[in-house]
Amino acid sequence: MSTATEPKRHAANLSAETLVVSAGRPERTPDSAVNPPIVLTSTFHGTGETRDGDRIYGRYSNPTWEPFEEALGALENAELPALVYSSGLAAVIAALSLIPTGGTLVMPRHSYQGSLLLAAGDAQNGRISVRTVDIANTAEVIEALDGAAMLWLESPTNPMLEVADIEALSAAAHAAGAIVVADNTFSTPLVTRPLDLGADVVVHSVTKYLSGHSDVVLGAAVTSDPELRAQLLTYRSLHGAVGGPFEVWLALRGLRTLALRVERSMATAMDLAGRLQQHPAVENVRYPGLPGDPGHARAAGQMNGFGSILCIEVAGGAAAADAVTEKVGLWLPATSLGGVESLIERRRRQPAEPVSVPENLLRLSVGIENVEDLWNDLEQALAR
Repeated sequence: MSTATEPKRHAANLSAETLVVSAGRPERTPDSAVNPPIVLTSTFHGTGETRDGDRIYGRYSNPTWEPFEEALGALENAELPALVYSSGLAAVIAALSLIPTGGTLVMPRHSYQGSLLLAAGDAQNGRISVRTVDIANTAEVIEALDGAAMLWLESPTNPMLEVADIEALSAAAHAAGAIVVADNTFSTPLVTRPLDLGADVVVHSVTKYLSGHSDVVLGAAVTSDPELRAQLLTYRSLHGAVGGPFEVWLALRGLRTLALRVERSMATAMDLAGRLQQHPAVENVRYPGLPGDPGHARAAGQMNGFGSILCIEVAGGAAAADAVTEKVGLWLPATSLGGVESLIERRRRQPAEPVSVPENLLRLSVGIENVEDLWNDLEQALAR
């Protein structure tokens, strides 16, 4: 098992922008390295009876994981280090395993596709029951919490960008006896800290913004509850959902520039959203940073910015939306999000996407390129 049971203490009041750079560094000793090493081993030397905290075997622990886990835990303002997993979906599965057999899960009707499919599969197998809700409708969610074991949150949701009242819903879930899990992949802890708003567990697809370069597949879970962390750690160890040391090292390196990447991409997303509102080929723009967006007021109250994802509905239906993805030259038509490059995708091309997602909706993950270059590319594609 991991030897990291307590996060390293950082100077008081360090900002998140500083933590992404400073957290997870080696101890400052003479001639010590600035960056942690990559430890490539499948097992560890040991004699005698094993004890809690012994590394023992590569499925239980690796020193390369711990600096990243320390840094992410600090960023989420957790009292314990994060746990890194082999993928975002592996972290989601681990979190869903916290639901007791026969328990009820309440989750947004618009969520990460993998989360919806996993929950539906568990329901079909009879392990849990699932209630899907409009997560932006607080009264509807609270009503659905009666007898629930877990509330699953995404805010903003994927891909409809609905904004949940995390604090109010967390309080209501706890009053109903449910634990709260929040997928914070879209926002990152620089924009939203769900633990501070009452969530019990936060999950991430580290593949996205945290690593930030579209070159690794990893996930993570974060909690301040020692019992929940122990359950999540046991699930990871027994199910083998572990990340490779090199991938985790790359994720920590990517994390160092998270603040700069998020600052740049959010500013560009806001700029593009405003321009796209005026484009005759665009029927609707979804972005919580726009004053007219349904989630704007709520997002302004609980988010530090409005994120780097926006969605547009293209006039002319699915065919017109597909044509835009075929005509862009700088935007990259691909699934995923959160990399330095800007991605564009018609979400309903994915067979499992909910039918309530419009056929002509394009999800845009804004990267760090020049805003005028991104706009010119979109404009010519929409015009053609």
